[in-house]
Amino acid sequence: MFPYHARMAELWSVAKKRLLNEDELTEMNQCLELNAKHCWRLARLQNESLLASMTDDVEWQHETCARIEELNVTGKVTYNDL
Repeated sequence: MFPYHARMAELWSVAKKRLLNEDELTEMNQCLELNAKHCWRLARLQNESLLASMTDDVEWQHETCARIEELNVTGKVTYNDL
């Protein structure tokens, strides 16, 4: 879990009790944006892994799995081949 996940959960809990103020709404939107970007990156990598598997490209699949692990640990992913 990344810090923005924890903050998003905290803001969601606050919003169950009262309306979020302007700063909190801004923070929630920032958290949602970061979460969406993370989800899209993960989905892309999962699709790449599936393609690698379907084409029996073991090296590509290992690289993709390493990138998935990197994303899950650091929240970022690097592409050295670009």
